[in-house]
Amino acid sequence: MKDSLFEDELSGFVGQDFVGSDFLDNELDNATSRPSGMRHSIRPRKMRKVVAAPKAAQPAPKAAQPPAAPRAPEIITPAIAAPVTSAPEMTSSQPPEQTQAPVVATPIIAAPAVICGWDDLHRVNAGGRKGARASIPVVDMERDTTSNRAFDLLRTRLRQTTQEKNWINIGVTAPTTGCGATFTAVNLALSLSRVEASRTVLMDMNLRDPGVMDAFDIAAPGDMGDYLSGDVAMTEHLMRISDTLALGLNASPDDTAAETLQHRSTHETLTEMRRSLAPEVVIYDLPPMLVSDDVSAFVPQLDAVLLVSDGTQTTASQLLECERMLDGQVPLLGVVLNRARASSIQRYT
Repeated sequence: MKDSLFEDELSGFVGQDFVGSDFLDNELDNATSRPSGMRHSIRPRKMRKVVAAPKAAQPAPKAAQPPAAPRAPEIITPAIAAPVTSAPEMTSSQPPEQTQAPVVATPIIAAPAVICGWDDLHRVNAGGRKGARASIPVVDMERDTTSNRAFDLLRTRLRQTTQEKNWINIGVTAPTTGCGATFTAVNLALSLSRVEASRTVLMDMNLRDPGVMDAFDIAAPGDMGDYLSGDVAMTEHLMRISDTLALGLNASPDDTAAETLQHRSTHETLTEMRRSLAPEVVIYDLPPMLVSDDVSAFVPQLDAVLLVSDGTQTTASQLLECERMLDGQVPLLGVVLNRARASSIQRYT
């Protein structure tokens, strides 16, 4: 794997290229060639001569009876009719529809469905976006830094690929802990949000070790598991930090993360979220692939995966194992090299 690195105060970041009728005619033809004793069912049979039986033994045929005249309905005089205490017995001259009063069905008017949109999300400030933990730095908004330009390049290539293939759900993960998956997800989402009139949603799906709220210095409104299960409404959990970026944060670790991620309610909640907000891209910050089965449980929800490799600790065998796990499940969008070794940095004069 070729390292292509940028020098920067954030320890280096690089983005690599992503990477019938015919049957009846046959039967009629066959019937003409059959012996005279076999006849097709559609041919009339010859009448046989019937010897009449003795008259004493054969009953005389009954004369045809003329059709009976319709019976006139009985007319009951109201003055002598007994009071009716129950439903009258229906007669042949009284059709059922004339003996019962018509039932008028009351129309049921359904209440209009309440659909929450992008503007219904609560707006919050991102606390300066300086990052509460040094392990998750946030690239500043300046355009003259190498790291910022690298994320902008990654953003543009990602948008071109997702728009070409109609992809929305992009997962960001790494082979092991500490490779920079959250760092990449956060700064990629920020770079995407700088595209005017776009909509990006960043979801913290690393349920065992949430970190997106620390990167933005924002307190999570609650646990992600409560939102994914449908117990909490979208407008109560998701928030906007700008007109183009929304966040889904997680307040506390979830020891049953794998079960939560593959539950049917999670799929339904995320589908409803995408239908309501209509985002261009949804970035899912995922846990490491080789540490637990959380990513494997969430793969059916993704359109593609972006893999982050740490130049100081990730091995080639770990990357191959991640590619093997994703093979046949979801496309690998590309591999990002983070924290490259100083000896591999290409210098320019």
